[in-house]
Amino acid sequence: MPVSVMVMADQTSAEGLSQQLRETELPILKCLTLSPEGDEIDQVELLNPNLTRQRRQKAMARWLMPFGFMAGVTFTKITNLTTFASFGPWGEPLIGGLLGMGSGLMGSYAAAASVDSDNDAGVRILRNRRDEGQWLVLLETPNGIDAPWQLIQKARPQQVVRLNDL
Repeated sequence: MPVSVMVMADQTSAEGLSQQLRETELPILKCLTLSPEGDEIDQVELLNPNLTRQRRQKAMARWLMPFGFMAGVTFTKITNLTTFASFGPWGEPLIGGLLGMGSGLMGSYAAAASVDSDNDAGVRILRNRRDEGQWLVLLETPNGIDAPWQLIQKARPQQVVRLNDL
């Protein structure tokens, strides 16, 4: 979905643009006005890299943990190591599986932290503008529907940042 964020100088122009965008006949999925004060920008996943990273980590853990469990059980059975022999014939592969599952969880954290989003540069710019006291208007439209650029240009935003399609 195409996402554009307009940087506006003050509250009046930001809320005016947001109201005009909502009144258009184009389908709009999301139209938010974000003030320079408060933490509302941290609640928007598109503008918060930490939320994006957490979502990616949880999605990776759903796949890596079961495979890690199976790999741990398989490794324990193949190698004939008796490291956890005191837990019995069923406990030893179970402990190996749990250790493999823990490795999958750690791998999901490492992999999620190592991947940068395509939007990181744009998000950094927007967060800096917000810290400078400027207002942000976030506009998300459905695929194939272009933003009303003539209306946006009439509002004279200081900057328009297009985030990559998500």
